[in-house]
Amino acid sequence: MKRFLPAAVSALAVGATLLAPQAVQHATQQQNGDQAQAAGSAYQHRDDFVIVGHRGASGYRPEHTLASYELAARMGADYIEPDLVSTKDHVLVTRHEPEIGGTTDVAKHPEFANRKKTKVLDGVKLTGWFTEDFTLKELKTLRAEERIPAIRQHNTVFNDRYQIPTFQEVIDLTKRLSKELGRPVGIYPETKHPTYFRQQGLALEPELVKTLNRNGLNRPDAKVFVQSFEVSNLIALHKQLRVPLVQLTDAVGQPYDFTVAGDKRTYADITSAKGLKDVAKYAAGLGPYKEQIIPFTADGKLGKPTTLVADAHRAGLVVHPYTFRVENNFLPANFDSDAVPSDSGNLFGEIAAYRATGIDGLFTDNTDVAVAQEKESR
Repeated sequence: MKRFLPAAVSALAVGATLLAPQAVQHATQQQNGDQAQAAGSAYQHRDDFVIVGHRGASGYRPEHTLASYELAARMGADYIEPDLVSTKDHVLVTRHEPEIGGTTDVAKHPEFANRKKTKVLDGVKLTGWFTEDFTLKELKTLRAEERIPAIRQHNTVFNDRYQIPTFQEVIDLTKRLSKELGRPVGIYPETKHPTYFRQQGLALEPELVKTLNRNGLNRPDAKVFVQSFEVSNLIALHKQLRVPLVQLTDAVGQPYDFTVAGDKRTYADITSAKGLKDVAKYAAGLGPYKEQIIPFTADGKLGKPTTLVADAHRAGLVVHPYTFRVENNFLPANFDSDAVPSDSGNLFGEIAAYRATGIDGLFTDNTDVAVAQEKESR
């Protein structure tokens, strides 16, 4: 049986207040210039192609652990990607979602049994344990576990070995690795569910800005991108950050801050030729789901490319799609090796097909394959 797991598409948003057209227009020319300069310089490495270690090297280690980030950097990633959520005491830590029942051993801790709750996360009921109900000290007693063990059984060897990192610990790691490897290792943080956290009095953006400022990373030549599935928080961050911002999009749905504000626009509207011109007023890049660039056919194979990359480039945006993974479960059917979802397929072929569309970079769980493919393509 094939594709029994959905190819993890993050349709859940990130963000804050509502999009007001006048807010976009108030961005200064200096900010636009700084961020365009940053976006341009940020991907001047190898053949100008950006390889982002998606949640680290999550094809080989449990995601969002220092071990995963370090492995991605050592494999050659230009950037590592920490997803940011908040603790009860307002410390930014890295998890794919605020709910941590599926990525940590929290269920094995009887002292936290009463923390299990049902909450509404971006309009969806979800039962589990949530980072905002734990202090950093409490979270540090937990250990990370593989999120999709049925697909990545080998990763379970590393279960219960690594802590949940803070954002600051990730930055410290990249500083150390940059010195050791003799090349800059960048960070590509994502604000996860910003509206959700803002509603709880734990806004992510102020802590993100403080952390970048404290580490001297809020400057155009810093190797940093900041991304979000929501829009309004990026517009607000555009006024505070000098690093390039990236608007994430999905093949379906709309940003959750639009939902809250009653804005009817969808991700399809945002990625239209007209919508991309608006994105370029506050962001330097676009991070689309890969099927927005090459849709899959009814039989799961790659279809005909859309005009999204060309449209984004005309608007002045770099394009970094997500997520490229080696397992058959996540590959187009024409790049599968067999019918076993957990077996490795032809990721080289998939990356080559997408690179032919003119993308400027990509997010991958398998940095080593992306780096090797890039070398072969020169």
